[in-house]
Amino acid sequence: MQDCGHLELSRRNLLITSAATIAVTGVAGSAAAQPSGSLMTYNSKISLTVNGENRHMEVDNRTTLLDALREHLHLTGTKKGCDHGQCGACTVMVDGRRINSCLSLAVMHEGDDIKTIEGLGQPGNLHPMQVAFVKHDGFQCGYCTPGQICSSVAVLEEIKANIPSHVTEDLNSPAQLTATEVRERMSGNICRCGAYSNILDAISEVGGIGA
Repeated sequence: MQDCGHLELSRRNLLITSAATIAVTGVAGSAAAQPSGSLMTYNSKISLTVNGENRHMEVDNRTTLLDALREHLHLTGTKKGCDHGQCGACTVMVDGRRINSCLSLAVMHEGDDIKTIEGLGQPGNLHPMQVAFVKHDGFQCGYCTPGQICSSVAVLEEIKANIPSHVTEDLNSPAQLTATEVRERMSGNICRCGAYSNILDAISEVGGIGA
């Protein structure tokens, strides 16, 4: 019968040897994956036009456009809400079209023209949509308001450009500026305070619905 002490020692040696082999193999594999004589880089230099101004920055490749605007350019008007593209608080316009900036990487927008709420209007020189939101009390806490306003401006441009929505009745005719169209197109912008009717009134005034 085999000695129990010898058997236990053999098991211990086997475990130690196996662990050492795995560790060495892992290190060797990692080294082989690295290009010879070079270091991996995780940053990129990008150039954007933001609110009419050329901006240059170096960002981690995983940085979202939202974080680049807020953390690198300090344009904090664009808000981080759900960070999953579901609330619309981070809406900005890229080359004239609205996007959820939390779902888009900054490095994807090299050379793009980006407009945030800061670029729509300034104190004393507000955009008509901003004026309408104030007039119709289209906000309460105001957290989602920058995204709501950017989306509102883009919605009117979408309809003017004849881009259809899910409720457009006739795809062969120009898109109509109606309350139903506006509600559908703004459905991705959530207002937790429930100021939806006032937001619709503001958009309707600027767009000329019911005029």
